[in-house]
Amino acid sequence: MATDKRVFTLRLSNEVFDKIGVLATNEHRSLTNYIEFVLLKHLEDVEREHGPIRVEEAE
Repeated sequence: MATDKRVFTLRLSNEVFDKIGVLATNEHRSLTNYIEFVLLKHLEDVEREHGPIRVEEAE
């Protein structure tokens, strides 16, 4: 199944990686899914406070 999601690498210390892993486990999520969840929640919070984030479309 094709997807249009982009992938990127995070450079985190083992300690930070392990802490995120604990939080993900507590939420019954995979590490990747938890990071995605946190980022999307943060974007939602920022846009609620400051309005939509405008992204210029590629031509």
